[in-house]
Amino acid sequence: MDKQKAGYTAGIVSILVNTALFGVKLWAGISADSVALSADAWHTLSDSLSSLMVVAAVKLAARKADKEHPFGHGRWEHISSLFIAFLLAIIAFDFFKNALQRFQMKDAAGFGTAALVVTASSVLVKEALAQYAFFIGRKTNSPSVSADGWHHRTDALSSVAVLGGIFLSERFWWIDSALGAVIGVMLGFAAYTIVRTGVTKLLGEEPDADLIDRISATARSVYNDDLRLHHFHIHNYVAHKELTLHIRLNKDMTIENGHRIAKRIERAIREEFDIIATVRIEPLRKPRAKAGAPEPCESADRVL
Repeated sequence: MDKQKAGYTAGIVSILVNTALFGVKLWAGISADSVALSADAWHTLSDSLSSLMVVAAVKLAARKADKEHPFGHGRWEHISSLFIAFLLAIIAFDFFKNALQRFQMKDAAGFGTAALVVTASSVLVKEALAQYAFFIGRKTNSPSVSADGWHHRTDALSSVAVLGGIFLSERFWWIDSALGAVIGVMLGFAAYTIVRTGVTKLLGEEPDADLIDRISATARSVYNDDLRLHHFHIHNYVAHKELTLHIRLNKDMTIENGHRIAKRIERAIREEFDIIATVRIEPLRKPRAKAGAPEPCESADRVL
């Protein structure tokens, strides 16, 4: 799947659908004098804005490596997800504040059939958009598209809350204000989740132990002697990953043979995992411990 094309398509579909939904939901919210439904409408519009960021991020991330950025521009997608989270946090605070003011004034909403139909339809459409974004995000390994999917999911959940409030509004006058506050909290939590994921990726995280085991198995399939693989460092640039690792070879082996083995391992890792690998060779010496004792195992630093 072409990552850039898929990202563009997901962004454009989101922009068109969310803009249409915003207009319908805002009309229903104004008609019902509902802070929760109006807030839900603006949340939907924020999805369009975040999708614009996704399109921009995909465009920037697709740029080739240059002198100033030798590892490419893939991390623009992580930066874009932080922008989306910042937008969500602002909207969450505003909704929560308005809900509290509405509760203090004891304002009640007047939901009608239009609000019920619009809200129920919004739940279905937004969850469908979320599933679509999650699918594209998984297929293209795009954090910004996945973050946009969570934005769609929170909008669907907030519409579910509004839908429940519509059925309870006749019994509880304060339900609209309460739902507005709940939606604000939900948006705030979504923003926190996106920020935590984005910052972790930018700062670096430990790679999956299973990946290290599979890479080690691939290396040993090329050269089945005891390589003593260690010091794994994986750097994630979204568009591609780079790996450095150390192996140990017989100290009496020629430089040419050691170089040939390292290149074969690098090629195997690239073909198997689509990771650009750099293998450093160290001499394998006899252990200094007593005869029969295993050589002390060097720790494998695993950094992403």
